[in-house]
Amino acid sequence: MRCFSHMLQTKIDKSRYCITVLGDGGSGKTAVTIMFTSNHFVEYYDPTIESNYKRQIVVDDQAVILEILDTAGQDEFTAMQSQWISFGNAFVLLYDITKRASFDRTKNFHHKINMVKDCDVRNQPPIVLLGNKVDLEDQREVSTEEGEELAKELKATFFETSALANTNISEAFIELTRQIRVYYRLNVLVPENGEKAETKKAKKGLCILL
Repeated sequence: MRCFSHMLQTKIDKSRYCITVLGDGGSGKTAVTIMFTSNHFVEYYDPTIESNYKRQIVVDDQAVILEILDTAGQDEFTAMQSQWISFGNAFVLLYDITKRASFDRTKNFHHKINMVKDCDVRNQPPIVLLGNKVDLEDQREVSTEEGEELAKELKATFFETSALANTNISEAFIELTRQIRVYYRLNVLVPENGEKAETKKAKKGLCILL
């Protein structure tokens, strides 16, 4: 499997999607990803530069493999964000509810997605926004209402999550999978003869089997 920054093939692989996870360093991207793919909580781990995970799930009676790219959120890796974003069919934007700065930086990641994908909120790829670490309610700095308002502004689906308690992790990825299917059904034309497909508009970041 290879993920390309441009559509080099005329037909999207409906059984495999690439999801890029973006957010501030320490916000819990790796913990959320590992909980979803391996069903266990990892408390201590080396800061991620770039890691790939995979899980097959069944959504609405259709099997799909999710290739998940877990990325670094530290400033020193900003230059690599365009490459990570180019790989994605869809995106998880994640912030830490106990750190206001993490929440405030979410718009920067969203802006970078739209810049790399050459789109805006009207035609952007599917995005879910996760307010993570709800198990630390007594340390909360970002309210649920603020998360909901940001999700509306970014045209994203909102969940509050906890990797430790496994709260809303699967639900978020299942919803994102449904949105990917709808998005590419609306944006990829498949002729009746099935020989070739054309895009309504050239799309960046399709995950394609070769």
